[in-house]
Amino acid sequence: MLAGIGMMNNGFSNWAKWRGRNGLDDIELPGVYAIALSEQDISGTSFEWRREVIYVGMTNSKGGLKSRLQRFENTIKGGKGHGGDSRVRYKHPDHERLIPRLYVSVWPKACNVLSNQPSDLRAMGEVAKLEYECFAHFVEAFHQLPEFNDKKRSPKK
Repeated sequence: MLAGIGMMNNGFSNWAKWRGRNGLDDIELPGVYAIALSEQDISGTSFEWRREVIYVGMTNSKGGLKSRLQRFENTIKGGKGHGGDSRVRYKHPDHERLIPRLYVSVWPKACNVLSNQPSDLRAMGEVAKLEYECFAHFVEAFHQLPEFNDKKRSPKK
């Protein structure tokens, strides 16, 4: 584990194969996710920041992490999508070759995204802040953003 970032690992699930993502606990909740591209099978291992992390994202949508990760899947299969998803597809257009090497870890956060209650609004704010904390920790560890979060390094087209 990298020094100084152990606390950032506590809320993340173990790594899961991309195809097994819907089996992750609390996947229906909002939260933050990390996607890794690895030649080695890291499924079932504890989350840790690693160079293979290619994308970090978050969602406060009603469909939670499950819905957001499905949108990522739809984009990398060739559909219209989100910026980071499109950058992954541009570099890795062969979906069938990509998928066996993709892994995901999630940090769900319980809240009601349809609520205007202060506690839910604060929880949604914590999700957004957590994404930026993840970026900061990744940059501290590897001196750059994950590849597909870095718009200058990874074009969409």
